[in-house]
Amino acid sequence: MDYWLVMVLCLMAVSSCRSGCVEVESETEAVYGGKFKIRCISCKKRGETLAKTFTEWFFKGEDRDKFDLILHYSYPRQTVEDVRFVGRLKWDGSNHSEDLQDMSILITNVTYDHRGEYMCRVNRTLNFENHEYNTNVTKFIQVTVVDKANRDTASIVSEIMMYVLIVVLTIWLVVEMIYCYRKIAAAGEEAVLENASDYLAITTESKDNCLGVQAQE
Repeated sequence: MDYWLVMVLCLMAVSSCRSGCVEVESETEAVYGGKFKIRCISCKKRGETLAKTFTEWFFKGEDRDKFDLILHYSYPRQTVEDVRFVGRLKWDGSNHSEDLQDMSILITNVTYDHRGEYMCRVNRTLNFENHEYNTNVTKFIQVTVVDKANRDTASIVSEIMMYVLIVVLTIWLVVEMIYCYRKIAAAGEEAVLENASDYLAITTESKDNCLGVQAQE
């Protein structure tokens, strides 16, 4: 009874916890004609502190010397500021709150014009009991565009390991089947020999009994 009570309490504690924030680096290789998410995550040092955040995204093409503002997001409104991204760029970060920690964006129908450096600028105002404190975070992401997705080393190694594991398990299964078959066959032979011995013993005993009866007559 105590075990189940502890389990229930643990589940209640887990369900009541908020998910943590982890600053994961963005991928940098987009595929021509596909979708590409540029990740920008800025976690608060103290999750319980309320904050109001807005973000601006900038882009510097390979043939440009300066960054151009391409998107401004302040919950719940997003504004695309660059004609090169109209109809192609949309918000893909935190929703339903002005306390943003995920400021990611999504580019649809990627073209070679989207190659270059992106800058994510986060403006956060922390609300304390007696005062407010403003912080700024800036992150840079270099994006390339390729015709076809290149597989990374980790995925190749994992696939090789998967095939090796399948082969090993198959060999192990065959060996186990052969072992079990031989064991069953050996047990069957022992049973046949034992039955034959019993039969011979019964036959011999019957013969002896018959000889004894004949001798008495």
